[in-house]
Amino acid sequence: MSYQIKTETLEQDIAKVQQAFLTKVYSWMSIALLITAGFSYFTLTNEVLLELILSTRWGIWVLLFAEIGLVVYLTARIETMKAETSILLFLLYSTLNGITLAPIFLIYTGESVMNTFIICSGMFGAMSLYGYVTKKNLDGVGSYLGMGLVGIIIASIINMFIASEALNMTIAIVGVIIFTGLTAYNTQKMKAMSYVMMEDGSVAQKGAIMGALVLYLNFINLFLMLLRIMGDRRR
Repeated sequence: MSYQIKTETLEQDIAKVQQAFLTKVYSWMSIALLITAGFSYFTLTNEVLLELILSTRWGIWVLLFAEIGLVVYLTARIETMKAETSILLFLLYSTLNGITLAPIFLIYTGESVMNTFIICSGMFGAMSLYGYVTKKNLDGVGSYLGMGLVGIIIASIINMFIASEALNMTIAIVGVIIFTGLTAYNTQKMKAMSYVMMEDGSVAQKGAIMGALVLYLNFINLFLMLLRIMGDRRR
């Protein structure tokens, strides 16, 4: 009886730690999404900034390479940098991404962008919940999804040169499957490592930032893939 009580108490303690860690992760992810949305709107309503991005061929590429550089640096140096630095870099990345996404939103109607965002939020939330509650180990699925991600990256690069609408739609459909699956997989992975992360305040903070970055990328990419499929282009 005493053993059973201790086991139940331990399970409750672990559950509380997991919930606390994932609350941090989703809080930072939500903040990043709000910043991205805010700077996208700011860019769309700022004619000077929008013209600067659209009028030069290198403008959008500078932003893209800056984003890639930030993600690579943050991922590679997260263990050695201060928690405050990781927060700053993550928020800077979400800011740059908001500016970069603004020209894409010019292609689609505002209503279809909003509808796609709502659908994306529902799908993301459902898969996050599944990843949190499921007892099934998703490691095997995650490895296949990782290979699929590499595949759509290669296909996207190829399509930059051949500009095939059929391939573009195929990439979008496969991308939706991959990023919904990765959302569940990454949620389960963060849940599993949360107990270790929460043992140290600084480690927990940086772990939460990395978790937020991963889920943020899942959400943004899922949203963009859905927008390719569902978005109504401006006439």
